[in-house]
Amino acid sequence: MTDDAQSPVVLAAQRLRAAAESGKPCNPVRDLLGSTDVGLAYAVQQANAAITRTQGRVRVGRKIGLTSEAVQRQLGVDQPDFGSLFDDMAISSGGTVAPGRLLQPKVEAEVAFVLGADLDGPLESVDDVRAAVAGAAAAIEIVDSRVANWDISIVDTVADNASSGLYVVSEAVLPLTEVDPVTVQMTLRLNGEVASAGEGRACLGDPLNAVLWLARTAQELGDPLRAGEIVLSGALGPMVVVEPGDTVSAEISQLGSVAVSFEAEE
Repeated sequence: MTDDAQSPVVLAAQRLRAAAESGKPCNPVRDLLGSTDVGLAYAVQQANAAITRTQGRVRVGRKIGLTSEAVQRQLGVDQPDFGSLFDDMAISSGGTVAPGRLLQPKVEAEVAFVLGADLDGPLESVDDVRAAVAGAAAAIEIVDSRVANWDISIVDTVADNASSGLYVVSEAVLPLTEVDPVTVQMTLRLNGEVASAGEGRACLGDPLNAVLWLARTAQELGDPLRAGEIVLSGALGPMVVVEPGDTVSAEISQLGSVAVSFEAEE
């Protein structure tokens, strides 16, 4: 019988946690978990999330990843993944990220949704999600990987809380009567120059489709989405690498703009 302390889930969780705490990226965890067992990877994610909660951090939402068909093909998967957002991961729009807070940050722009109702009942269509959404906002997700050189498979990124880092949401939150997520157009600028562009339909055909997938998956795992949660629905365009001293801004039509800066190292 395998000692629990030496189980693949425990060892993988420890490896990722040590990387986050030390600021030194680690080797991939697929050597411990295998390259295809996504269920085991979510067990690692949940183990570290449980430790996070004991530290007083509060989960405030979820993030969806792998919503691009191109990225899914790259990692050999046919569905998105998700991770948790905690209260101390939020950066105010126009705010700054201190040097050394992240290991290997990249940014992507997306639509954020704020839930006004629980999503714990029957979910027959995207209309059920639409009815539960209180509003939408422009967002920048700052993704990060505890795995060295972003050498990730689907198992590595799921175990690593879906490569979550920080996130920035615009102050304006608009009802869906004023926003059509499918048709939004996104432009992301790095130091004033266009670095990424895309549109709402690039996210699983409709960002609300991504939320529907998440809501169903969360229900299956016994942890449904709740009123008040923020959901980052997935990238509208390619990720962009950022360095200390960079400034990032994103404009999403119908939703407005959002920005963040990365402090230069002394």
